Amino acid sequence: MAVIGRLLLMILAYALACVAASFVFTLGALTPHWDDISSAGLPPEAIWAIIAVGAPIIGFVAFLPVLLIVAVAEGFGWRSVILYAAMGGVLALALSCGIDLTGDAGEPATYFAREREMLAASGIAGGLVYWLIAGRKAGAWK
Repeated sequence: MAVIGRLLLMILAYALACVAASFVFTLGALTPHWDDISSAGLPPEAIWAIIAVGAPIIGFVAFLPVLLIVAVAEGFGWRSVILYAAMGGVLALALSCGIDLTGDAGEPATYFAREREMLAASGIAGGLVYWLIAGRKAGAWK
């Protein structure tokens, strides 16, 4: 019974970590253009809608690598907050390696100049949220 409860807690923690990662990525992408957004009269509900759309996308893209990391961390009982934050950041950067964000002249597009930093920050935030909910007690079911 403890294993089933632990699995449900891990699923909840993963879902909330995806929401946190989407929140950080959305705010990081919108912050440089905040004056334009506020002058255009974009309602806060639109930003929450962007976060709600981004969370399942992040969850789908990162599911298998996160499953592997979480299985290893649970098996070995790793409970370090630094480990979860670092693995979240590294995983987000690794998943972005195939993204080509170059402009027409082969130079990086100006809008996505901070894209890798935003991805690392969102991965770190997701890792921290996962650790806060489920990672602190990794391997406790044994």
